Amino acid sequence: MSTYRSPFEQLRAKFDESDPQCSACGYVDDDGSWRVTTTGSRVRYQFVCPTCDAIDTREMRL
Repeated sequence: MSTYRSPFEQLRAKFDESDPQCSACGYVDDDGSWRVTTTGSRVRYQFVCPTCDAIDTREMRL
């Protein structure tokens, strides 16, 4: 049984476990995590590179 409460938290954990490498500069942030925001019909996961401030976004429409 999963320790996460919702499918959104499970997906965020999956992103956090993935290789957090910046697509712009190549920096690997082993301690980084994804931010989650929602508008009700969309869920947006974003990773902000601490080196170059590039933003990697994944978005799901509900």
